[in-house]
Amino acid sequence: MAETGRLNPSGRKRALAAIKRFVLLAESMGTGPLTAIATAAVREATDGQEFISEVKAQTGLKIWKIDGKEEARLSAQGVLLGWPEADGLVCDIGGSSMELAIVKNGKVGARVTSPLGPLKLSGISGGQKGLKAHIKSVINGLAENIGTQHQRLYLVGGSWRAIARVDMERREYPMHVLHEYEMTPSSVSKTVKFVRENDMDRVRENTGTSAERMALVPTAALVLQQLVSVFGPKKISISSFGIREGMLYEQMPQKLRARDPLIEACRFDERQNARQAGFGKKLFNFITPLFGKMSDQRRRIVMAACLLHDVSWRAHPDYRAEVCFENATRANLGGLKHFERVSLGFALLHRYKNNRPGQFEPLAEMLTEQELNQAVILGRAMRFGSMLAGAAPESLAQLKWQPKKKVLTLILDPKYADLYGEVAEARFQSLANALGATIDISHKKLPTAKVN
Repeated sequence: MAETGRLNPSGRKRALAAIKRFVLLAESMGTGPLTAIATAAVREATDGQEFISEVKAQTGLKIWKIDGKEEARLSAQGVLLGWPEADGLVCDIGGSSMELAIVKNGKVGARVTSPLGPLKLSGISGGQKGLKAHIKSVINGLAENIGTQHQRLYLVGGSWRAIARVDMERREYPMHVLHEYEMTPSSVSKTVKFVRENDMDRVRENTGTSAERMALVPTAALVLQQLVSVFGPKKISISSFGIREGMLYEQMPQKLRARDPLIEACRFDERQNARQAGFGKKLFNFITPLFGKMSDQRRRIVMAACLLHDVSWRAHPDYRAEVCFENATRANLGGLKHFERVSLGFALLHRYKNNRPGQFEPLAEMLTEQELNQAVILGRAMRFGSMLAGAAPESLAQLKWQPKKKVLTLILDPKYADLYGEVAEARFQSLANALGATIDISHKKLPTAKVN
């Protein structure tokens, strides 16, 4: 396009072939109507409308050509799908454009678009100096239009994800999940320097990035460096959710948009895979006395762990703990910071095993000793609570935790006293050990729990 103003002929063929394939897949799966949009390349190319007509003629699929501000809005909605509480500036970069949008209180605010896509920038004259000057000028103009009072920057787009993967490589970061990966202005500067000074072919092999994507990284890195310099965010977060998820968000009622993406994903996993769907909430109610007054963030992690506590039961018992950990740290979950992934993983690991396998130590270093201990306590609490499956546990037994006295009390309904057998006793002692507590067992008739 930089040379002719037209779409790449080879790219047109590849795109059409891919669209044909997906239309056929959708028809065979019975998905219902498809929605498709075209962004900067098609809206700017002189043969863009011709391509849209070709797709319609050969597949029956109508493609909606959207402008830059609409592209920004949809990308920002995608971020809101993963972060309902998102507050800051969303930056979506594509090959031919870059969009900015403000998100706050679950809504998308002001939006701007620019020609700062790496492919578009390849046509800028004046070498490296001219390219930097052009990027600086455009970003300064964007800042005048949308303001710079944004503490957090959410990055959407393949080029940003590639840079984040390079940042992980530079830092020898132990986890390769890109969604909610965080960078700082300092780490961005170091990574831009790393890109400039290292062999990108070697980096590409180490990171598994395609040659086409890696070729755009040096230019995109210059854009990101200037973006961070001008807007000055304190946190920079990578989002795997973008336009596609924004289109889904568009079709969701508000009551659905407001739901916690982490809890919804865990509920779905429990319904699909747990032996006793619905027990996770009962388990949560049973063990919450151990945690006192929890913050909303802590409460949702405990709830997520309880919902997932049994979804890996089909794994071989010798490997179940490791599978649980891998599932939590690698699952496609939204609304979960990286350290929370690791904490959730260790809690689920200790749901099945008392000790921590050595291969997970690099990830353990992402947590403080207190966070690791909290994961152990949660895991052992679930390990004991799972012994009371079959009914609402609080109808059979109740927990009472006195942190100052360091006394952990188990109140058993006499009718169900035999549930506290040899294995349950060992698991309860293990939980007490994690709390540094002494044990007290009492018997009392308990009311039947009301289950919602």
